Amino acid sequence: MSDLEAPLRPKRKKVWVDYFVQFRWIIVIFVVLPISFTLYFLTYLGDVKSECKSFKQRQKEHDENVKKVVKRLKERNPKKDGLVCTARKPWIAVGMRNVDYKRARHFEVDLSAFRNVLDVDKERMIAKVEPLVNMGQISRVTVPMNLSLAVVAELDDLTVGGLINGYGIEGSSHLYGLFSDTVVAYEIMLADGQRATKDNEYSDLFYAIPWSQGTLGLLVSAEIKLIPVKEYMKLTYKPVVGNLKELAQGYIDSFAPRDGDQDNPNKVPDFVETMIYTPTEAVCMTGVYASKEEAKRKGNKINNVGWWFKPWFYQHAQTALKKGEFVEYIPTREYYHRHTRCLYWEGKLILPFADQWWFRFLLGWMMPPKVSLLKATQGEAIRNYYHEMHVIQDMLVPLYKVGDALEWVHREMEVYPIWLCPHRLYKLPVKTMVYPEPGFEQHRRQGDTHYAQMYTDVGVYYAPGPVLRGEVFDGSEAVRRMEDWLIENHGFQPQYAVSELTEKNFWRMFDADLYEHCRRKYGAVGTFMSVYYKSKKGRKTEKEVQEAEQAILETPDAEAA
Repeated sequence: MSDLEAPLRPKRKKVWVDYFVQFRWIIVIFVVLPISFTLYFLTYLGDVKSECKSFKQRQKEHDENVKKVVKRLKERNPKKDGLVCTARKPWIAVGMRNVDYKRARHFEVDLSAFRNVLDVDKERMIAKVEPLVNMGQISRVTVPMNLSLAVVAELDDLTVGGLINGYGIEGSSHLYGLFSDTVVAYEIMLADGQRATKDNEYSDLFYAIPWSQGTLGLLVSAEIKLIPVKEYMKLTYKPVVGNLKELAQGYIDSFAPRDGDQDNPNKVPDFVETMIYTPTEAVCMTGVYASKEEAKRKGNKINNVGWWFKPWFYQHAQTALKKGEFVEYIPTREYYHRHTRCLYWEGKLILPFADQWWFRFLLGWMMPPKVSLLKATQGEAIRNYYHEMHVIQDMLVPLYKVGDALEWVHREMEVYPIWLCPHRLYKLPVKTMVYPEPGFEQHRRQGDTHYAQMYTDVGVYYAPGPVLRGEVFDGSEAVRRMEDWLIENHGFQPQYAVSELTEKNFWRMFDADLYEHCRRKYGAVGTFMSVYYKSKKGRKTEKEVQEAEQAILETPDAEAA
């Protein structure tokens, strides 16, 4: 068997869950889509109402809401009340892991009012926003001003709070890093109700908050970097054919100059992504901002990909494999959210015929279904089925190892398409939960600079090949092997995904020092659940969490911290 050849697997007998999943589109069309559209519309009206208020009024309301949070935190009796968590319903989260910890006794703090854009400061190039502001909302406010967040995650529903406390990436991350790297200041409510910002005595929290999953304090606002943008994205689609290592090199060459001049805007595009459709075919896309005047010049093609009846973006990009390299201009905001309508390509599994022209024309305006509603309408059996028969994972690996990662995914999971998106992992003054390889700057590899190592997201989202062929597939075991591979190759697994990591391996993948230091220093231990137990798959009993928290408190250096 060659290195890329998938192992032979026996056929799997179908059970009732298979048929339920096969015909789940009925529930999606008649229940999930109508409710999703209604919720989207009501949310939009709420956003419009908020935008009619002055920034001064929004800030005043924010301060009043913060006082309510402080009051609520001070009402908590640590001896009687459970761990602090938000009052947000468990199924509302966009991530795939299930927040079972809320089934145990807990002390809820309502943050539902924190969903306003508080300020857009054109002089400082900063947007101040509350944690429940989503990407669709912020881009709707800023893009008409020819401004944008430096990193705008593709899906409309992703919130600022989730992207900061968890993981956020976009096609501009090869320039600006992950979403949390573009944050200038956090406003955090600590266990005792005190605020923590970048510039006060709690400044060490600034580096500890990313990837902490809200387990250090409650985020109530953030100041995020803005960049100037133009009306259109000039997008070049370039097909690449070869083996997986050759596809990986084509992807690297699309944005990383071989001469190492990574900071030269004349050599590095504004946006980058690659989609690998088969083990031998990929399309690399690079974008640069373009003015309205340039886009409308004679001979240039404008593609409004945001219209509901348009072909799904990943399928449109795939046409480059047949017709060759081509260029088109896409309105900037429509480009930002190009994967929203079809949820990358997950929409094909949810509604197998939703990519057909007749469905797009008749019902495409109701797409996409809200991920939260998809989760809410699945029972325990369906949820377990998706854990075993479906893969939604991101593998963050050093750029020079992307070819190895692609071969591993092909051999172990056979999932296509695969999404590739690069991002900088900065060398910071302190060691955070995720960090570049020690001494990376000495190797001067393609894409790296002296201050940041280039990583790439290998996005693996779909049903594995064995599942599509009706063969036996152990999803949990595949994820365990993936996590082992990431640990061995200095890679990281975003915590929104279902994880099989043991606590020991979790802290082999992530660095705990700064995080645990801040948890002890700011009273998070015994107040907020630790990040491992919050990310852990399955139920978390109150006793299990309390014993883990007590073990942390009893460690020898607890008092010194």
